[in-house]
Amino acid sequence: MNWENMNWETIIWIISYAIVLVGLCSYGIHRYTLIYLYWKHSKQEPKPAKKWDELPVVTVQLPVFNEQYVMERLLGAVSKINYPQDKLQIQILDDSTDETVEICQKEAAKLRAQGFDVEYLHRTDRTGFKAGALEAGTKSAKGDFLFILDADFVPGPEIIMDMIHFFTDEKIGMVQTRWGHLNREYSLLTRVQAMFLDGHLLLEQTSRNRSGRFFTFNGTGGMWRKQCIEDAGGWEYDTLTEDMDLSYRAQLKGWNFIFLKDVVCPAELPVDMDGFKSQQHRWTKGSIQTCKKMLGTIWKAPVPLYIKLEATAHLTANFAYLLLIFLCVYSYPAWPEGITPELGRYLSLPIFLFASLSIIIFYIVAQHQLHPRTWWREALNLPLLLALGIGMSINNQKAVLEAIFNHKSGFVRTPKYGIGEKKEKKDITKSRYKALKSVATVLEIVFAAWFAYATWFAISEGTWMSVPFLSIFTFGFLYVAYGSAANRFNWGKNKDVIIDTGSEDAVQVTEK
Repeated sequence: MNWENMNWETIIWIISYAIVLVGLCSYGIHRYTLIYLYWKHSKQEPKPAKKWDELPVVTVQLPVFNEQYVMERLLGAVSKINYPQDKLQIQILDDSTDETVEICQKEAAKLRAQGFDVEYLHRTDRTGFKAGALEAGTKSAKGDFLFILDADFVPGPEIIMDMIHFFTDEKIGMVQTRWGHLNREYSLLTRVQAMFLDGHLLLEQTSRNRSGRFFTFNGTGGMWRKQCIEDAGGWEYDTLTEDMDLSYRAQLKGWNFIFLKDVVCPAELPVDMDGFKSQQHRWTKGSIQTCKKMLGTIWKAPVPLYIKLEATAHLTANFAYLLLIFLCVYSYPAWPEGITPELGRYLSLPIFLFASLSIIIFYIVAQHQLHPRTWWREALNLPLLLALGIGMSINNQKAVLEAIFNHKSGFVRTPKYGIGEKKEKKDITKSRYKALKSVATVLEIVFAAWFAYATWFAISEGTWMSVPFLSIFTFGFLYVAYGSAANRFNWGKNKDVIIDTGSEDAVQVTEK
């Protein structure tokens, strides 16, 4: 490569591409590190220091907002939890504005008739949203330990007994279980979502926790020591991920957390593309808000360097979506002047080895650990997993930018429909619960068209090595855009298929 014969445009392109390449490869190396830590500590199963001589009082907190399709299922599962009734309080923290209020009151009365201690708290002022509801409930909670469940979760009977004995160690502030998936086999979209979550919940959480690094409460399916919450400053709602925020504050205070990868609390996955988008937007934006809020504090804290580095990688991970968008922009059908095809291949090799390949290995390892005999069936979905991750980049990049520039957007709940393990389709086209539409769909269509052209150009030029890479980008943007458009215009839908993604009745409130 002769720098003297290059124009400024090519030099700027190379420098910019190098920045993107280094950034994406850094996150890929971090992913390899998590895999290594998982294998290194895989046999270090956490064990309680001892068992309670007398079981303590536990409060089950159920923060809900307009959840009429799942409340009976949730409360039915909670009523079957194997824990002494005189040691169990159930709090229904209801911010609903629809029929959910009547359903909750009716189900609460049934539970009281069965001898359960049930407190129903209804707020008309939704200050703080979920964090505000939890804050209000904690003030009147009778238990020293708080088991938090979102409305779409279905805990098993032994869930509390699997966690409670870890709290005999007074330094334990929170115990998190692994999420399962009630409707994993519902559709291709839910299967791929399950793979995404399996990687995070199995490999990431296990490796962080067992290697002594910070990890975070997932917002549900976990139990807190009330004293830990209070010591950390309580629930705060200046981010959309109050769970991540509180987790870092608590661990910086010296509290220890436990992750139980073999204790599963199943939940319902979003079944439509717009619902998935709104969930990912909220999680992505909230993580960047927490990054802005906590990263400086973490680096000033008297904790080991490896903890600071892992927290930095965790909190900044979603900046990779910005890098991915830049990579899309730089992925011209032909290399700039002065970049030979051979040099172009060398430039692309690190992206494959440290970014793409790390993702493939990461999710294969996760599926192999969860499904030792049938992991290869899940691995067949890896191309779609890569494509979906790419296709979601515009939606999530928008969330990152909103967080960076303090843009106030709507707080959108993820619609839940009561879909379970039986794979049945439901007609909920008239549901009041809709995911908000996103203008990102237009850009997704533009990017799909651009990469379709780039794929055609690569074929015509005979650069076959780039065709699979470009094809995945094309399909990813097309799949995500089509998913939103099909929901929006009811393409190919009938009464036996879920299509509930309009915006007229969408639940939207303003962030505080």
